[in-house]
Amino acid sequence: MRHRKHNHLLGVKTAHRTSLIANLSCSLIDNGRITTTLAKARALRPSIEKAITLAKKAHASDDAANKVHYRRLAIARLRSQKAVKKLFDELVEQFVGRNGGYTRIYKLAIPRLGDAADMAIIEFVEEIQKKNPKKKRTTKDDAANKVHYRRLAIARLRSQKAVKKLFDELVEQFVGRNGGYTRIYKLAIPRLGDAADMAIIEFVEEIQKKNPKKKRTTKKAKEKLEASSEVKEDLPNEEKVSDTIVESNDQSVVEEKIATSAAKDESIEEVSGKESEPKKAKKKSSKTKAEDKDPE
Repeated sequence: MRHRKHNHLLGVKTAHRTSLIANLSCSLIDNGRITTTLAKARALRPSIEKAITLAKKAHASDDAANKVHYRRLAIARLRSQKAVKKLFDELVEQFVGRNGGYTRIYKLAIPRLGDAADMAIIEFVEEIQKKNPKKKRTTKDDAANKVHYRRLAIARLRSQKAVKKLFDELVEQFVGRNGGYTRIYKLAIPRLGDAADMAIIEFVEEIQKKNPKKKRTTKKAKEKLEASSEVKEDLPNEEKVSDTIVESNDQSVVEEKIATSAAKDESIEEVSGKESEPKKAKKKSSKTKAEDKDPE
């Protein structure tokens, strides 16, 4: 009679169930933690703990034959020599000081989509320490990774120009952010024709151009500049002196420039006065001649 033997059947046949538990055990040994349904996690716990007990017995015994025997029993249970080797050579040291209770189960709050099955996480109690941690990658590996990521981006964006700008210029703006690189503004006015909702999407960080382009000067702007320079040349001496006063900071230089400008103004006035006297005399003589000719 099979009384009290109806435990962890999982709704499948015996061959399917043993293969399923063996695969879950190998995944747990490789990763240290897996997510599965609550029923499978509860069915996995006794099987994996019995395998750990075999590994502890092999670790404690000094007889080589017994070690091989326990290892073969574990292979028959787990069906993977790689997983058994990792369990017997690396993980067993974490459980030497424990008498059972090698795994824990966390029940998750969110059920599985589709059938709403209860989900859970099963993991080893002790932290798994790797004997041979991976070495740091060299500069060659880093360069290869950069090229690899750049190629992946090109395959996604299909534009080498855009990828070059993203990797060389824009990436510096997002180094301190962990996601959320864009923002979306929904516009109030829909599109004409089909009344589709319109929006603006932009980067969160302001993009600073390394080499901003110089502003182009049009022909009109050039003409204005030339005209302003000509106007400055035609300005009287007093305004030029005021400009030099603003530009220079030394008082002595300013005083000298004011004095020289005043002397130049006086000389110009004297010359203009001398030139005006003969012109006036000529005008008077012309007037007298015109009076003599006109008979009155």
